[in-house]
Amino acid sequence: MMNTRETIEMMQLVAKGMVANEPALTKYDQAIGDGDHGLGIERGFSQVASYLSDDFSARDVGDVMTKVGTKLMSTMGGASGAIFGTLFRAGGKAIAGEKQLTSSVFARFLDAGLEGIYKRGGASEGAKTMIDALAPAMRRAYQLADVDFRQAIAEVAEAAEQGVERTKEMIATTGKAKTLGERSLGHPDPGAISMSLLLKFMAKYACTEVVA
Repeated sequence: MMNTRETIEMMQLVAKGMVANEPALTKYDQAIGDGDHGLGIERGFSQVASYLSDDFSARDVGDVMTKVGTKLMSTMGGASGAIFGTLFRAGGKAIAGEKQLTSSVFARFLDAGLEGIYKRGGASEGAKTMIDALAPAMRRAYQLADVDFRQAIAEVAEAAEQGVERTKEMIATTGKAKTLGERSLGHPDPGAISMSLLLKFMAKYACTEVVA
C-alpha cells in the first residue's frame, strides 16, 4: 500500500513521464488522428507536475487523484482533457477518504473512472480508444485486489499494454480516426498508449520503492 505522500510522489513521476513522451504520442496521433494528442498530454501533465509541488497538500489518496483530474480537465483541453480528467476525478471521488492506496482501492478507482468515461463519451470497449487499455487494466486490478499494490500495479500495467496491442487490430468507430475506416488498422490508439503509460509510470515508482 502507499500513503498520501507516496501517492503524490507517484503522480509527480507519472506527470514528468507523460510530458517526456509527447513526441512519441504526437507521432502515433499523426498516423490516425489530428496530431494534437501528445501536445494536449504535455500541456495537461506539465501543469500537474508543477501543481504537485512540495507545498501541495491533500486530505487522502482520493483527494490527490481528484485534484489531478481537476487540473487536467482545466488545462489539457480537447476531448482528451475531458476523458483523462474524468478518469481521475470520477475515480478519485470514488475512493474519497482512503488514507492508503491498496490494490483493492486502486481497482475501485479504475472502475469508477471507467464508468465516468462511459457516461461522458459513450464509447465502448473495442472502439479503438483509451478504454481498450483501461478496461483490461481494471479487470486485472480486481483479480489482484488482495495482492500488495506495489506488486499488483506491474501486472495491471501489463494488462493495459496488451490492450494497446489489441487496438492495432481494431477499426476505429469513434473520434477523428473513425473517418479512416480500415486504414486505421495496424496503428495503435494514441489514447490507449497514454493510458498504458500512466500505469507504466505508476509501476515504475512502485517498483523503485520496493527496490529502495
